Amino acid sequence: MSVVVSFRISRELKKKMDSLKTSVNWSEEIRKFIEEKVREYERLRVIEDVENLIKTLPEMPRGTVTLYVREDRDSN
Repeated sequence: MSVVVSFRISRELKKKMDSLKTSVNWSEEIRKFIEEKVREYERLRVIEDVENLIKTLPEMPRGTVTLYVREDRDSN
């Protein structure tokens, strides 16, 4: 099921679109553009959520990562 979304553009732009109408499916082009933009904003939101989560994690003491890497290397 789909819904109709409308928006305004300038007359000049509409004339230019009409002049290309035979070679361009504007509905499909706009739909693809909006879908890509939605995916982009969703990715940005996920990144923001992860960054906020990271900010809530406790800070590790300095040298902890080095210690873990050394332990891992020595265990082999």
